[in-house]
Amino acid sequence: MDKGVYCLVFHNPDCTVTVGALGDIAFKKGWHIYIGSALGSGGLKRLDRHIALSHLKDKRPKWHVDYLLTNDAFPLRYAVYAVTPLRLECLLASALGGDCVAGFGCSDCTCSSHMFYRETDPEEEIREVFRCLQLRPVTKTIKNP
Repeated sequence: MDKGVYCLVFHNPDCTVTVGALGDIAFKKGWHIYIGSALGSGGLKRLDRHIALSHLKDKRPKWHVDYLLTNDAFPLRYAVYAVTPLRLECLLASALGGDCVAGFGCSDCTCSSHMFYRETDPEEEIREVFRCLQLRPVTKTIKNP
């Protein structure tokens, strides 16, 4: 299976979500971008797991992003991903930057966050950052059940 890096993009209302040890987080209405990597043995099948969890909401949250995927206020709209064997999620997070949720999704690195906020749909911005990192972005639209 191909390995890679990805962004999950959510569109949400103003809401508060309890996210594991991070506690209650107030999210502004708009678009939230979660950056992750899929470098393990399953590779980019990890995206299928995220999408299935967002639809079925049938597993207890394990990772920070799982708390959003299982919350009805956080519909997953699409994912942007690229095939790469390189660990680029921190570089991607640094390049996207901006308004973020401190400590989200970055417990295994020194980044301040892997979750970023935008007022408007960030798809073109994300795709451009991927291209600047010499990656070929692919957008996967999520069909809501």
